[in-house]
Amino acid sequence: RFGQIEEAIQAGARMILLDNFTPDEVREAMESIRGRVLVEVSGGVRLDNVREYAQAGPDYIAVGALTHSAPAADISLEIE
Repeated sequence: RFGQIEEAIQAGARMILLDNFTPDEVREAMESIRGRVLVEVSGGVRLDNVREYAQAGPDYIAVGALTHSAPAADISLEIE
């Protein structure tokens, strides 16, 4: 996976998505990226571990729990 990062940068990518990386893997990837592109982290990020991901240094973090774990509301609209 790490080889693909350099390949994407060399191909002209301006942003890279690190999907399902652990915080340690994100940290390692960020060291090799060295600010050359923007980085988003997604997959495996939860509200209880988002700080650990943030400390790894990405530019953006996507937390799926904000949408797929939100409580549903049963609402209907009846028009006569």
